[in-house]
Amino acid sequence: MITLYHVPQSRSMRVLWLLNELGVEFQLVSLPFDKSLRRPEFLSLSPAGRVPALEIEGERMFESGAIMEYLCEKFPERGLGRMPGDMDRMAWLVWLHFAETISQHVAILTQQHIMLYEDHMRSPTVMQLEARRLAKCYDAIEARLSTPVENRDYLLTGGFSACDIAVGQAVYMARHFASLDGFVETSKWYDRITDREGFRAALPGPDSALIYDRPFYEAPDV
Repeated sequence: MITLYHVPQSRSMRVLWLLNELGVEFQLVSLPFDKSLRRPEFLSLSPAGRVPALEIEGERMFESGAIMEYLCEKFPERGLGRMPGDMDRMAWLVWLHFAETISQHVAILTQQHIMLYEDHMRSPTVMQLEARRLAKCYDAIEARLSTPVENRDYLLTGGFSACDIAVGQAVYMARHFASLDGFVETSKWYDRITDREGFRAALPGPDSALIYDRPFYEAPDV
């Protein structure tokens, strides 16, 4: 049995989406985004107290990129990974892990806008800078999707893959701080991948506690 430890609207959502797309049996343990992630029982699963954590084959894994690589290798017949020797292998690795570049900027903005409760703790300069860095990430996605090759509906020439899941979920979070307005191809790609049943099944349920309680957080003027 595969068990995923998950906090809605966090990096664990990309693993949940991948599991949905793989169509494998798994158990979901939903956790709050609070100090319970620092309890010894959870730290035995993820020593930094972060999600996702995964139990599989009697072993424990953490780090979303590593988990996604492992699951794609374990279930290669699902076609969401690109194995060594595949023409898309190099690009698959690059784009799978590019999701973390986006997520690091999101994490800083989440801390600035949400986790720091007092205005004097926040930095409008940091908020503005990190929002611009997210736009630079969108530039990279836009350039990739604008490449004039066949089947560029997705990040890889060979079609939908775990890259679209990882980067798509990172963009799902990034859109709380940086709009996709003006990124034509990226917007079409995002609409395409989030229309999938696997994505919809990974969204927070109606009773889920949310990290983001509004659709967009505007950076204050410097």
